[in-house]
Amino acid sequence: MVLILIMCSSCIAIYSAQSHGQYNENFLIKQILWFAIGAIIIAGVLTFDFEQIERLTPFLYGFGLLMLVLILVAPASLVPEINGARAWFKIPGIGSVQPSEYMKIFVILMLSYITKKHSESHEMGDIYSDLKYLLKVGITSGVPILLILKQNDFGTSLVILVITGTVIFVSGISWKIISVIVGFAVTAVSTLVFLFLYKMDWLLLFVDQYQVNRIYAWLDPAKYGSDISYQLKQSITAIGSGMISGKGIGGGEVYIPEAHSDFIFTMIGEEFGFIGACIVVCLYFILIYRIVIIGFNQMKNMFELYICVGMIGLIMFHVFQNIGMVIGLLPITGIPLPLLSYGGSSVLATMFGLGLILNISYQQKRSMFSGDN
Repeated sequence: MVLILIMCSSCIAIYSAQSHGQYNENFLIKQILWFAIGAIIIAGVLTFDFEQIERLTPFLYGFGLLMLVLILVAPASLVPEINGARAWFKIPGIGSVQPSEYMKIFVILMLSYITKKHSESHEMGDIYSDLKYLLKVGITSGVPILLILKQNDFGTSLVILVITGTVIFVSGISWKIISVIVGFAVTAVSTLVFLFLYKMDWLLLFVDQYQVNRIYAWLDPAKYGSDISYQLKQSITAIGSGMISGKGIGGGEVYIPEAHSDFIFTMIGEEFGFIGACIVVCLYFILIYRIVIIGFNQMKNMFELYICVGMIGLIMFHVFQNIGMVIGLLPITGIPLPLLSYGGSSVLATMFGLGLILNISYQQKRSMFSGDN
């Protein structure tokens, strides 16, 4: 039910965004089509049991890596540059396909596969086996992260990093190792902040100038006039103008670039106000709560649990980062709202991941009614 409510909210917001006349395409019809295809994908996932899914996991992960490699070597006619990134295959008759969106789900599957194997082989655990596990996890996540960074897609790389950290946190490895990882992460972030403040020329050896400019625009939107920070300033203005109850469907007055995709929450805040924005956030919390219940109460093995944990990390970070960036609390990264933002690859990948979650519940109920313990 909550999925249907989120998808209905998406259709209403996209309809409102395109009613302002800034687009020539009918994004609403396309989004409905993606939802329909996504429903078919979910139905297809439900036909597999998790032993089959587990066996398919290395092949899905390998296929995802192959797509990420191909996108780097394909000609510009097949992989055009969009907003500074080469992350989409342009397929005639189908449209744009973004492999990195699907790779997030494949990484969740592969991390769950590796973590389950580790849990079964080393139930008591020891430092050596835990470090060996972390090496496998680092390679599993690190390779796609590097390939995606080569596409100038920092946001998706960050999502995979968060997913990895979430799975490691519940993997059962020694807390001493987790403490070291947390300490390393804090040190890395502190170093980046130091370089940003005092050694910008060093920082530019690792990141591009446009990424630094985004941070400057986030910290001081007024200083950057109407170029880098324009989208952020317009978003904050639009959300603020919505006040408590909003301006109603189609009542938005503030022009927002990409209002149908990454900034869809801005449309909701302007036209449905604080109340509408809170309802959307509550829908995501309900969705996450349902995944928690399924993961901890209905799973049959640790593979299923780790898939739930990975999806929780993915959805929570997407929601936190997207809403944070449109209200100015976080830098703009181009991370969409799951099932709410327009985008075929994002919608289909998310519905594939949620299909895995629904399959856990479906298999448990089928087992219960068949009397199979």
